[in-house]
Amino acid sequence: MRAVTAVALLVSLPVVVVRAQAPGVPRYRTSGWDVASVVGGGALFFVPSLLDLPDTAGACVPCDPATLPGIDRWAVHSPSSAADVASSATLLAVAAGATYASFHGLPDQQMRGNLAVLASSLVWTATSGEWLKVLFHRERPVLYTTDAPASVTNRDDLKSFPSGHTALAFAAATSYLVMAQRQGLPHRQRNTALLYGGATLVGVLRVAAGKHFPTDVLGGAVLGAGIGWLVPTIHPTVP
Repeated sequence: MRAVTAVALLVSLPVVVVRAQAPGVPRYRTSGWDVASVVGGGALFFVPSLLDLPDTAGACVPCDPATLPGIDRWAVHSPSSAADVASSATLLAVAAGATYASFHGLPDQQMRGNLAVLASSLVWTATSGEWLKVLFHRERPVLYTTDAPASVTNRDDLKSFPSGHTALAFAAATSYLVMAQRQGLPHRQRNTALLYGGATLVGVLRVAAGKHFPTDVLGGAVLGAGIGWLVPTIHPTVP
């Protein structure tokens, strides 16, 4: 997850292309606060790993599927590495698509502002998701199957809720949507449909991979969409 998050953030780095700013189009103001937001949020993302959180003591192994909500019970199955890889690839495609659509053909200052907002949205989504995983420390579906290990030694097995992949995908799609509507970006309806379709596919693949329950995916979608809407909505703009 950390490697996928890092790559998803890298694709949102700006490309310097100087163009004239179109009159009357609002753009996001950039400053040192944007750098501090991304760096600070990124640092907080790694704190749980540095502190060896969550604690694996008391985890059920194997866990009883009967204790799960009905919507989650059917998702208990052996992990699929192919679906796992496909979900990560789809997430990177969504992040790259949102990044490209947020700067393609735009003037330099507008492009930088959009990418600063997108990077901040992704960073804080990843960080919030990581801390929620520690707070809920929910067992992944594999611990409810016959493939469950004899004991939980991998802390990642207790990070099922929420789905980080899904949260990042929906954050990218929603951030683009807010920016596109504010600035009247070209092809915004087509791009929005593609990005949300890709984000939904990420969630489906996370369940198919045996990495998450449906409620984990729903939680990730709500988290990502919420932060993806909040960051570009409250970020200062210049008329």
